[in-house]
Amino acid sequence: MAKENDAVGNGALHYTGSGLDRVGHLRRDDSWLATKKGSGQTRVLPVWRSRNLVGGIDAEGRVTGDAPALVALDINECWSLAGEQGELVLLGEKDETVWFALDISHLEDPLSAYELKDRGEFVDLRLVGAVMNRAAGAAMAFARGILTWHRRHRFCGFCGSPTESTDAGHVRVCQNSECATQHFPRTDPAVIMLVHKGDKCLLGRTGRLPPGMHSTLAGFVEPGETLEEAVAREVLEETNIVVRDPVYRGSQPWPFPANIMVGFFAEATTEEITVDTNELEDARWYTRDELLNSPEDESFRMPRRDSIARHLIDGWLAGDAG
Repeated sequence: MAKENDAVGNGALHYTGSGLDRVGHLRRDDSWLATKKGSGQTRVLPVWRSRNLVGGIDAEGRVTGDAPALVALDINECWSLAGEQGELVLLGEKDETVWFALDISHLEDPLSAYELKDRGEFVDLRLVGAVMNRAAGAAMAFARGILTWHRRHRFCGFCGSPTESTDAGHVRVCQNSECATQHFPRTDPAVIMLVHKGDKCLLGRTGRLPPGMHSTLAGFVEPGETLEEAVAREVLEETNIVVRDPVYRGSQPWPFPANIMVGFFAEATTEEITVDTNELEDARWYTRDELLNSPEDESFRMPRRDSIARHLIDGWLAGDAG
């Protein structure tokens, strides 16, 4: 996972460009899967309760080595970890190596297992993603996202019966023969937008953010709505600002737990802000100078560098929005 291969149009966005061939045509090939599950060249990314195994850090995500690093296991190390409850999912193939993800959330203390002892720490990927190799971070995000989906879909949403994993972990099928509904991994689309007018941009704050952090506005796309319509609606609902001509800037997988963030620049046609306090604690206009001289402390800080929100702000500061 050392090579990077950023997706076209996404530039330096984190959690993109894993370089994995997802080999969808092989997910039902039992013979091929059996061969790869028995190969010493096959590698596995373990995930424990939505946390990835990362080397070169301590339990709080602080870097102890040169840089945080992906930790992969030989598949033959994984069978005792998996037991009867572990979920094994095919991620794809890269440079003739096949990669799987393994959910070991059933273990109470995974780092006490012989196979994992002194290999790293299980941490929230967002603590270290900004300083990791992007290809590795993208593969780990993929592993976390799809295993989270499995944990949340143990039962059929139509009839409530148990579901079972098929297609190398990319489908779950209801085990009620009268239902037999197929469930596929889902990603919820959300728009995220840097609203600008002249030499200032609009940032807001919610109580979910760390102290002092302000970010771009964002919201989920609703049924029967285009992405551009969602941009305009969310900005109007949250701040009473009217925007025009949303311009697509890029997208970022955000499997925390199951989103795709679709980024836009949008020009404001009004300036007076009325904050919807059900959505935001505060929102206001910030000049380029204010952001370029941000104290980055609990009084004011910009979004994390691994987020598309920061990517949009940095793009605007560089003049990309016009």
